[in-house]
Amino acid sequence: MKITQLRTQQVQIPFDKPFRTAIHRVESVACVLLQVDTDEGLVGEGLVWCMGTQRLAVLDAMIHSLAHKVVGRDPHEHAGLWEEMWRDVNFFGHKGITLFGIAAIDMALWDLVGKAHGLSVCRLLGQSRDRVRAYHSGGLWVSLSIDELQAEAKDFLAQGYRAMKMRLGKATVAEDIERVAAVREAIGPDIDLMADANQGFTVNHAIRMGRALEPYNLVWFEEPVQAYDLAGSARVAAEIDTPIASGETEYARYGFRDMLERQSADVLMPDLERVGGITEFVKVAHMADAFDIPISPHLYTEQCLQLCGALSNIRYSEMMPWFGPLYNESMELVDGDLLVPDRPGLGFTFNPDAIGRYSVK
Repeated sequence: MKITQLRTQQVQIPFDKPFRTAIHRVESVACVLLQVDTDEGLVGEGLVWCMGTQRLAVLDAMIHSLAHKVVGRDPHEHAGLWEEMWRDVNFFGHKGITLFGIAAIDMALWDLVGKAHGLSVCRLLGQSRDRVRAYHSGGLWVSLSIDELQAEAKDFLAQGYRAMKMRLGKATVAEDIERVAAVREAIGPDIDLMADANQGFTVNHAIRMGRALEPYNLVWFEEPVQAYDLAGSARVAAEIDTPIASGETEYARYGFRDMLERQSADVLMPDLERVGGITEFVKVAHMADAFDIPISPHLYTEQCLQLCGALSNIRYSEMMPWFGPLYNESMELVDGDLLVPDRPGLGFTFNPDAIGRYSVK
């Protein structure tokens, strides 16, 4: 089997109601969808995304700039192809947009290999389970009122979720704590609750916040400070009892090695497009496992379910519904767990009608 071409399509999925985090106002998500064709008629799929459409052309161009490394090659060589792409982008560096391009192609190659053998990526990697605890991450935004927070939290419970994440980012510790207390009251003591600051705090503010959060029994306190401030994150982690989660804006195994060495997080959160795809994600997961550090994938719920089924140090799957409209298949929730699809490849395929509907003209 040989790769014959790369095809991309730009799409934008608008939100009915914009929302706010500590540092972003989000109105839509925009994606470059990648389809990798082969001479046997199989098609592998991957995607990368960003907020808004302004930089879609950059993502698109980065993917196509790597076509010369993969066209004419066998997708079974994905490990070697990853290394060739890594070397090819050296001039531009191994963080940022270069990793996005590698990631999209790497996802599609794994998808192709699974489809070629009629096996899920989870089975290719070696399956350890068929479900994973999901936390709903598509709500409880900073822009909601307390009444809206409580109503939405109860709605997540009614949908069957046993874990959920809220956002922090109000002007004072007291305001954020009032909101956390309200959500905890709404869901009760036995539901897993996470809180995400989206890099919005200074170190001192984060430490005060972390100490004030202790009575609410959070699973983790996520990205309390700027992602590049590993020393600051390590200070916060050392000063509070609640585990610190971070890593969604880190790149490749070397970035995560730095995080582990600096003890800047208790839970690592690799993002599939920033880490460099499935090939590199697995390396990061195994490295973290050697330190007895759990990981939790950032976004990419559909694709990462395959990783959740194979990697034993993943504790939770982030259930983000943003990209669901793009696929023919739907995720399945049972008793608070997302089921790992036992379908060939990544288990989710692009819906042509949706691509047309959300296409960026």
